[in-house]
Amino acid sequence: MKTVFRNRNFYFMIIIDAVLITAAYMTAHWLRFEGHISPSDWIKIQKALLYLVPFKLACFYFFGLYRGMWRYTSISDLKNIFIAVSVSSGVIVFFILYQYHFQGYSRSVYLIDWGLTFLLAGGIRVLIRILLGGYFRPARRTDSASHSLPVKRLLIIGAGDAAEKVLREINETPWSRFTPIGLLDDDRAKRGKAIHGVPVLGTVDEIDRIRVTFDEILIAMPSVKGEVVRRIIGLCEKTGKRFRTLPGIWELVEGKVSIKTVRDVTLEDILNRGELHLDEEGIKHYLERKRVLVTGAGGSIGSELVRQVGRFNPEAVALLDFSEYNLFRLEIEFKQRFSFVPVSAFLTDIKNKDAVRRAFGSFNPDVVLHAAAYKHVPMQELNPWEAVYNNILGTRNLIDVSLETGVKRFVLVSTDKAVRPANVMGATKRVAEMITASVNGDPERHFMAVRFGNVIGSSGSVIPLFQEQISRGSPVTVTHPDVTRYFMSIPEAAQLILQAGALGNGKEIFVLDMGGPVRIADLARDLIRLNGLEPERDIPIQFIGLRPGEKLYEELITEGERTVPTEHTKVLVLQGEEYNGKVLNKQIDRLLAIADTYDAIAIKKKLHEIVPEYTPQGI
Repeated sequence: MKTVFRNRNFYFMIIIDAVLITAAYMTAHWLRFEGHISPSDWIKIQKALLYLVPFKLACFYFFGLYRGMWRYTSISDLKNIFIAVSVSSGVIVFFILYQYHFQGYSRSVYLIDWGLTFLLAGGIRVLIRILLGGYFRPARRTDSASHSLPVKRLLIIGAGDAAEKVLREINETPWSRFTPIGLLDDDRAKRGKAIHGVPVLGTVDEIDRIRVTFDEILIAMPSVKGEVVRRIIGLCEKTGKRFRTLPGIWELVEGKVSIKTVRDVTLEDILNRGELHLDEEGIKHYLERKRVLVTGAGGSIGSELVRQVGRFNPEAVALLDFSEYNLFRLEIEFKQRFSFVPVSAFLTDIKNKDAVRRAFGSFNPDVVLHAAAYKHVPMQELNPWEAVYNNILGTRNLIDVSLETGVKRFVLVSTDKAVRPANVMGATKRVAEMITASVNGDPERHFMAVRFGNVIGSSGSVIPLFQEQISRGSPVTVTHPDVTRYFMSIPEAAQLILQAGALGNGKEIFVLDMGGPVRIADLARDLIRLNGLEPERDIPIQFIGLRPGEKLYEELITEGERTVPTEHTKVLVLQGEEYNGKVLNKQIDRLLAIADTYDAIAIKKKLHEIVPEYTPQGI
C-alpha cells in the first residue's frame, strides 16, 4: 500500500478519474434534461459531487484499479472497472432510495451516469494502451531500404493462443525485427481468417505452395506431440529457410509466451509426448514446509530436482554432492531463484557413512531424493568396484542414516537398465532398488524407487557426444543400426520423479511412461538435420558395434512383472517384492569385501548371485 502512495502516477490516475467521474455525472444530467438545467439543480449537482467523487474513487482503489499500469490494460482490468463502477453506483442508488425515496432525484440520471463512468474510465485506459502500445506505428517496411527497420518476414505455423500472443507482442514492440506475413494451420476452418490482421494462408502441408515471400519460420505450437513436430520440421526443411520454435510447455512460466523465448528446434521438441499434467496438490502435500535433501544435486537430474522442489515452498533444501564445482554453481543459482528458501550445501561423498551422518545430523531432512549414481555403462564395466561402492554402498549408507534420523520419505532414482541387467551399472542399481524395498516396515515411513530410461542432455546421455561430433564435422558414431532407447527430457523426468514420490506408500517401484522406444540411428539423423546438415552427405554415420555391457534394447519392466495404473496417466507402479534385509545386507557385505580385491570377474559373479536375472558379460 505504501508503495502505491509513493508512486507519482497514482496521483495522476486519481486526478484523471476524478475529472472523468465528474464529467460523467454532469453529462448524465445534461442528457436527461436535454441541456436545460436550472440554477438550483446545478447547486444540488455540485453538492452531490463533493460526496460522490471521493466515494467512487475509494471504490476504484478497493477493487485494485490503481495497482496496474494503464499501458498494459487487459480484459481483466476492464472487468474490475465494470465491477467497481457497478458497486459504487449501486450503493449510491440504494442510499438515495433509503434516505430520500428518490424524491427530487431522476432515476435515469444514475443509469446514464453508470454507463458513462464505465465508458470513460475504461476508455481512457484502453486509449493509453493503444497510444503507448504502438498500435498507431507506421507499418513495418519489408524491404531493406532502411537498416533501422525490421526486414525479417515471418511465417508462423499455428493459429492458436501461442501465435496470438506472439503476434500481439510483435505489434506492441517497436524494436521488433519481425514482420508477420501469414499463418499456417491444419484446421481448414481457419483458412481466410486473421489474427491481429495477419491472415491464415493455408495448411502446413501447403508451406511450399503459398504465394508470399518469407525469410524465417516460427513454429508456434508448444504443446504438439513429437510425431507432429517431426512432420512439420520435414516440411520446413524443404523450404530451405531458417525455422525456430517456442519453448515446450514445461519451459514456459505460467503459460507466458514471448517472442524473446523463440529458439531453434531441439530433439526435445521432436521427442515431446505432449503436455505434462502434474498433481501439484499431491506433490505440495509432501514437500511444502518440509526439509528436503537431494543427493547428486549438482548433476543433470539432481539439479533439476532441486529447481522443481523450490517451486513447492519447502522449509529448507539441502544440496549434497561430491563435485565441488557443480555444488557451488547450483547453490548460487538456487539462492538467486529461490531467495526465500534456506539452502545448505554439503560437499560429501555418499560412500563415507560418517560424512553422510554428519550432513543428515546438521540438516535433519524429512524427505530424501537420491539421484547420486554412476551412470556410464562402459566405464563401470571396466571399474565394477567403483560402481559397487557408489551405487550400492552409497545407497545403503543413505538409507541407514535416513532410518537413524527419522526420514519419512525416500525416493531412489533408478534406471531401466536395472531390468534384466546386462551390465554392472544395471545390476548395481537393481541391488539399490532391493535395499530400498527391504526397509519398509513402518507405516509412517515410505521408501520407494522410480525407474526410467535415458534423459536427453544428462551426463549419461549420448546426445552431448553426438553434438560434439557434429560440431567437429566428424562422423557420428552409433553402436548398432537397430539399437533403441527410451528418452525423456530432464524437466519431465524430474517432475515425474516428484509425482511418483507423492503416490508412493513404500516398497513400490514406479515406472515412468517413456513413450515408444527411439532408434538411436534415427535420432542421430534428426540431430544432424537440426544442425542444418544432411546425414551421410555432410556428416556420415558410423556403426561401431555394441560397447561392453550394452544391450540392443532396454526394457522398463521385466518378464513376469505386472504394472498397475496409478492416479497419474504417465506413472505406473510395480508392487515391490519382499526382501529379507538381514540376508540382503550379508550378501552386500560379502560383495563389498570382493570389491576391495578389485577382481572384476568375482564382483560380477557375486552380483549375479544377488540379482539372478543379471547376465554378466565376459565371464
